[in-house]
Amino acid sequence: MRLPYIFSVFLILYFVFTQGCMRMRISDLEAKKEFMAKGISITTSMVNISGISFHSVSNGSDSLPTLLFVHGSPGSWDAFKGFLKDSTLYSNFRLIAIDRPGFGYTAFGKPFNLIAQTEIISDFIKSVQNDKPLYLIGHSYGGPLVLQLACDTSLSIAGVLVLAGSVSPYLEKPEKWRIPFIWAPAFVPRALNVSNQELWWLKQDLYPLEKNLCNVKTKVSLVHGNLDRLVPYENMQFSFDRLTHAKTKDTLTIVGADHFIPWTHYPIVKEALLKLTSIN
Repeated sequence: MRLPYIFSVFLILYFVFTQGCMRMRISDLEAKKEFMAKGISITTSMVNISGISFHSVSNGSDSLPTLLFVHGSPGSWDAFKGFLKDSTLYSNFRLIAIDRPGFGYTAFGKPFNLIAQTEIISDFIKSVQNDKPLYLIGHSYGGPLVLQLACDTSLSIAGVLVLAGSVSPYLEKPEKWRIPFIWAPAFVPRALNVSNQELWWLKQDLYPLEKNLCNVKTKVSLVHGNLDRLVPYENMQFSFDRLTHAKTKDTLTIVGADHFIPWTHYPIVKEALLKLTSIN
Protein backbone atom coordinates (compact mmCIF):
# COMPACT_ATOMS: atom_id res chain seq x y z
CA MET A 1 0.00 0.00 0.00
CA ARG A 2 3.01 2.28 0.21
CA LEU A 3 3.51 2.31 -3.58
CA PRO A 4 1.01 5.13 -4.34
CA TYR A 5 2.61 7.26 -1.61
CA ILE A 6 6.12 6.67 -2.94
CA PHE A 7 4.91 7.36 -6.47
CA SER A 8 3.29 10.62 -5.32
CA VAL A 9 6.49 11.73 -3.63
CA PHE A 10 8.42 10.89 -6.80
CA LEU A 11 6.05 13.00 -8.90
CA ILE A 12 6.34 15.95 -6.53
CA LEU A 13 10.14 15.76 -6.56
CA TYR A 14 10.13 15.38 -10.34
CA PHE A 15 8.06 18.51 -10.92
CA VAL A 16 10.03 20.52 -8.36
CA PHE A 17 13.22 19.56 -10.15
CA THR A 18 12.09 19.90 -13.74
CA GLN A 19 9.89 22.94 -13.42
CA GLY A 20 11.95 24.69 -10.77
CA CYS A 21 15.63 23.93 -11.17
CA MET A 22 15.90 23.43 -14.91
CA ARG A 23 14.87 26.90 -16.01
CA MET A 24 18.31 27.71 -17.39
CA ARG A 25 18.29 31.30 -16.22
CA ILE A 26 19.96 33.54 -13.67
CA SER A 27 18.12 36.08 -11.53
CA ASP A 28 18.83 39.78 -12.05
CA LEU A 29 20.04 40.10 -8.45
CA GLU A 30 22.44 37.19 -8.83
CA ALA A 31 23.70 38.56 -12.15
CA LYS A 32 24.31 42.04 -10.74
CA LYS A 33 26.25 40.58 -7.81
CA GLU A 34 28.38 38.50 -10.17
CA PHE A 35 29.22 41.51 -12.35
CA MET A 36 29.77 43.88 -9.43
CA ALA A 37 32.31 41.41 -8.02
CA LYS A 38 34.36 42.29 -11.10
CA GLY A 39 33.63 46.00 -10.83
CA ILE A 40 31.21 45.97 -13.76
CA SER A 41 27.76 47.53 -13.69
CA ILE A 42 24.89 46.08 -15.70
CA THR A 43 21.32 47.25 -16.25
CA THR A 44 18.46 44.76 -16.30
CA SER A 45 15.23 45.61 -18.05
CA MET A 46 11.73 44.17 -18.25
CA VAL A 47 9.50 46.02 -20.72
CA ASN A 48 6.26 45.30 -22.53
CA ILE A 49 6.98 44.42 -26.13
CA SER A 50 4.26 43.10 -28.45
CA GLY A 51 2.10 42.21 -25.47
CA ILE A 52 4.71 40.21 -23.54
CA SER A 53 7.23 41.10 -20.85
CA PHE A 54 10.60 41.22 -22.57
CA HIS A 55 13.77 40.79 -20.52
CA SER A 56 17.23 42.04 -21.40
CA VAL A 57 20.55 42.93 -19.77
CA SER A 58 22.88 45.67 -20.93
CA ASN A 59 26.02 47.65 -20.18
CA GLY A 60 28.14 50.25 -21.92
CA SER A 61 27.07 53.79 -22.79
CA ASP A 62 23.72 54.36 -24.50
CA SER A 63 25.47 56.80 -26.84
CA LEU A 64 27.65 54.08 -28.42
CA PRO A 65 26.99 51.65 -31.30
CA THR A 66 25.07 48.58 -30.16
CA LEU A 67 25.92 44.89 -30.11
CA LEU A 68 22.77 42.82 -29.57
CA PHE A 69 23.30 39.17 -28.62
CA VAL A 70 20.76 36.42 -29.41
CA HIS A 71 21.23 33.04 -27.72
CA GLY A 72 20.59 29.52 -28.96
CA SER A 73 18.14 26.82 -27.88
CA PRO A 74 17.72 26.37 -25.00
CA GLY A 75 19.40 29.27 -23.24
CA SER A 76 19.10 32.81 -21.95
CA TRP A 77 20.96 36.11 -22.07
CA ASP A 78 23.69 34.84 -19.75
CA ALA A 79 25.10 32.71 -22.57
CA PHE A 80 26.90 35.96 -23.46
CA LYS A 81 28.07 36.97 -19.98
CA GLY A 82 31.67 36.74 -21.10
CA PHE A 83 31.08 39.32 -23.81
CA LEU A 84 29.42 41.73 -21.37
CA LYS A 85 32.42 41.38 -19.06
CA ASP A 86 34.91 42.28 -21.80
CA SER A 87 36.22 45.82 -21.23
CA THR A 88 37.19 46.25 -24.88
CA LEU A 89 33.58 45.62 -25.88
CA TYR A 90 31.71 47.59 -23.22
CA SER A 91 34.10 50.53 -23.62
CA ASN A 92 33.34 50.79 -27.34
CA PHE A 93 29.76 49.56 -27.56
CA ARG A 94 26.46 49.41 -25.82
CA LEU A 95 26.00 45.67 -25.22
CA ILE A 96 22.52 44.17 -24.99
CA ALA A 97 21.87 40.48 -24.35
CA ILE A 98 18.26 39.34 -24.55
CA ASP A 99 16.14 36.46 -23.33
CA ARG A 100 14.48 35.17 -26.48
CA PRO A 101 10.68 34.71 -26.25
CA GLY A 102 9.99 31.54 -24.28
CA PHE A 103 13.25 31.57 -22.34
CA GLY A 104 14.78 33.25 -19.30
CA TYR A 105 12.33 35.88 -18.12
CA THR A 106 10.70 36.61 -21.50
CA ALA A 107 7.34 34.78 -21.63
CA PHE A 108 9.10 31.82 -20.04
CA GLY A 109 7.66 28.45 -20.99
CA LYS A 110 5.68 29.60 -24.03
CA PRO A 111 7.09 28.48 -27.41
CA PHE A 112 7.18 30.82 -30.42
CA ASN A 113 8.19 30.01 -33.99
CA LEU A 114 10.93 31.84 -35.88
CA ILE A 115 8.68 34.46 -37.48
CA ALA A 116 6.84 35.27 -34.24
CA GLN A 117 10.14 35.69 -32.40
CA THR A 118 11.50 37.88 -35.18
CA GLU A 119 8.50 40.20 -34.98
CA ILE A 120 8.80 40.53 -31.20
CA ILE A 121 12.55 41.12 -31.22
CA SER A 122 12.17 43.57 -34.10
CA ASP A 123 9.80 45.63 -31.94
CA PHE A 124 12.28 45.45 -29.07
CA ILE A 125 15.11 46.66 -31.32
CA LYS A 126 13.02 49.63 -32.44
CA SER A 127 12.46 50.52 -28.79
CA VAL A 128 16.20 50.67 -28.03
CA GLN A 129 17.76 51.97 -31.24
CA ASN A 130 19.82 55.11 -30.66
CA ASP A 131 20.72 56.31 -34.17
CA LYS A 132 24.08 54.55 -33.89
CA PRO A 133 25.16 51.42 -35.81
CA LEU A 134 23.50 48.23 -34.63
CA TYR A 135 25.12 44.80 -34.96
CA LEU A 136 23.37 41.49 -34.31
CA ILE A 137 25.18 38.41 -32.99
CA GLY A 138 23.32 35.10 -33.08
CA HIS A 139 24.49 31.66 -31.96
CA SER A 140 22.92 28.39 -33.14
CA TYR A 141 19.13 29.04 -33.33
CA GLY A 142 20.03 32.69 -32.90
CA GLY A 143 21.82 32.51 -36.26
CA PRO A 144 18.76 32.14 -38.51
CA LEU A 145 16.91 34.54 -36.24
CA VAL A 146 19.39 37.40 -36.74
CA LEU A 147 19.41 36.72 -40.49
CA GLN A 148 15.61 36.89 -40.49
CA LEU A 149 15.86 40.20 -38.62
CA ALA A 150 18.32 41.44 -41.23
CA CYS A 151 15.60 40.89 -43.84
CA ASP A 152 13.38 43.41 -42.01
CA THR A 153 13.59 46.61 -44.05
CA SER A 154 12.08 48.61 -41.18
CA LEU A 155 15.25 48.00 -39.15
CA SER A 156 18.61 49.70 -39.62
CA ILE A 157 21.22 46.97 -39.09
CA ALA A 158 24.92 47.60 -39.74
CA GLY A 159 26.10 44.01 -39.58
CA VAL A 160 25.30 40.45 -38.58
CA LEU A 161 27.56 37.82 -37.00
CA VAL A 162 26.27 34.26 -37.31
CA LEU A 163 27.94 31.76 -34.97
CA ALA A 164 27.30 28.09 -35.84
CA GLY A 165 23.93 29.09 -37.27
CA SER A 166 21.36 26.49 -38.26
CA VAL A 167 20.20 28.04 -41.55
CA SER A 168 19.73 25.30 -44.14
CA PRO A 169 16.45 23.37 -44.09
CA TYR A 170 18.11 20.64 -46.15
CA LEU A 171 20.75 19.97 -43.52
CA GLU A 172 18.25 19.63 -40.68
CA LYS A 173 17.99 16.12 -39.24
CA PRO A 174 14.48 14.52 -39.08
CA GLU A 175 14.58 14.20 -35.26
CA LYS A 176 11.19 12.49 -35.08
CA TRP A 177 12.04 11.58 -31.49
CA ARG A 178 10.90 15.11 -30.58
CA ILE A 179 7.24 14.37 -31.44
CA PRO A 180 6.31 12.38 -28.27
CA PHE A 181 7.70 15.19 -26.10
CA ILE A 182 5.60 17.73 -28.01
CA TRP A 183 2.53 15.57 -27.30
CA ALA A 184 3.38 15.31 -23.59
CA PRO A 185 5.01 18.63 -22.62
CA ALA A 186 4.10 18.23 -18.94
CA PHE A 187 6.82 15.59 -18.63
CA VAL A 188 9.53 17.83 -20.04
CA PRO A 189 11.25 20.70 -18.16
CA ARG A 190 9.71 23.94 -19.39
CA ALA A 191 12.88 25.38 -20.93
CA LEU A 192 13.51 22.11 -22.75
CA ASN A 193 9.89 21.93 -23.85
CA VAL A 194 10.17 25.36 -25.49
CA SER A 195 13.43 24.31 -27.12
CA ASN A 196 11.94 21.05 -28.36
CA GLN A 197 8.92 22.81 -29.87
CA GLU A 198 10.79 25.68 -31.55
CA LEU A 199 13.42 23.37 -33.00
CA TRP A 200 10.68 21.17 -34.45
CA TRP A 201 9.02 24.21 -36.04
CA LEU A 202 12.39 25.45 -37.29
CA LYS A 203 12.56 22.59 -39.78
CA GLN A 204 9.76 24.29 -41.71
CA ASP A 205 10.60 27.89 -40.74
CA LEU A 206 13.92 27.66 -42.60
CA TYR A 207 12.33 27.19 -46.03
CA PRO A 208 10.89 30.72 -46.24
CA LEU A 209 14.09 32.08 -44.69
CA GLU A 210 16.07 30.55 -47.55
CA LYS A 211 14.03 32.57 -50.03
CA ASN A 212 14.55 35.75 -47.99
CA LEU A 213 18.31 35.56 -47.59
CA CYS A 214 18.76 37.44 -50.86
CA ASN A 215 17.08 40.41 -49.14
CA VAL A 216 19.88 40.76 -46.58
CA LYS A 217 21.85 43.85 -47.61
CA THR A 218 24.04 44.43 -44.58
CA LYS A 219 27.51 43.13 -43.72
CA VAL A 220 27.50 39.47 -42.71
CA SER A 221 30.16 37.35 -41.03
CA LEU A 222 29.70 33.57 -40.79
CA VAL A 223 31.75 31.60 -38.24
CA HIS A 224 31.52 27.85 -37.75
CA GLY A 225 33.53 25.00 -36.28
CA ASN A 226 34.31 22.21 -38.73
CA LEU A 227 33.65 19.54 -36.08
CA ASP A 228 30.20 20.79 -35.11
CA ARG A 229 28.05 17.73 -34.32
CA LEU A 230 24.85 19.66 -33.56
CA VAL A 231 24.61 22.05 -36.51
CA PRO A 232 26.35 20.81 -39.67
CA TYR A 233 29.36 22.83 -40.75
CA GLU A 234 27.96 22.96 -44.30
CA ASN A 235 25.43 25.56 -43.07
CA MET A 236 28.13 28.20 -43.46
CA GLN A 237 28.60 27.65 -47.19
CA PHE A 238 24.84 27.32 -47.65
CA SER A 239 24.31 30.75 -46.09
CA PHE A 240 27.20 32.33 -47.98
CA ASP A 241 25.86 31.15 -51.35
CA ARG A 242 22.38 32.58 -50.73
CA LEU A 243 23.39 35.93 -49.27
CA THR A 244 23.67 37.29 -52.79
CA HIS A 245 23.01 40.94 -51.93
CA ALA A 246 24.90 41.27 -48.65
CA LYS A 247 27.01 44.42 -48.47
CA THR A 248 29.99 42.25 -47.55
CA LYS A 249 30.21 38.63 -46.47
CA ASP A 250 33.02 36.75 -44.77
CA THR A 251 33.43 33.18 -43.60
CA LEU A 252 35.67 31.82 -40.88
CA THR A 253 36.23 28.14 -40.20
CA ILE A 254 37.49 27.33 -36.72
CA VAL A 255 39.41 24.11 -37.26
CA GLY A 256 38.83 21.49 -34.60
CA ALA A 257 35.95 23.40 -33.00
CA ASP A 258 32.55 22.02 -32.05
CA HIS A 259 29.22 23.83 -31.69
CA PHE A 260 30.07 25.89 -28.62
CA ILE A 261 32.47 28.38 -30.18
CA PRO A 262 31.29 31.50 -28.28
CA TRP A 263 32.82 29.95 -25.16
CA THR A 264 35.45 27.47 -26.33
CA HIS A 265 36.99 29.87 -28.87
CA TYR A 266 36.10 33.26 -27.44
CA PRO A 267 39.24 35.15 -28.66
CA ILE A 268 38.61 34.06 -32.25
CA VAL A 269 34.92 34.95 -32.07
CA LYS A 270 35.74 38.32 -30.51
CA GLU A 271 38.23 39.04 -33.30
CA ALA A 272 35.58 38.23 -35.91
CA LEU A 273 33.17 40.56 -34.13
CA LEU A 274 35.67 43.41 -34.04
CA LYS A 275 36.44 42.87 -37.72
CA LEU A 276 32.75 43.07 -38.57
CA THR A 277 32.40 46.33 -36.65
CA SER A 278 35.68 47.74 -38.02
CA ILE A 279 36.99 48.56 -34.55
CA ASN A 280 40.31 46.73 -34.87
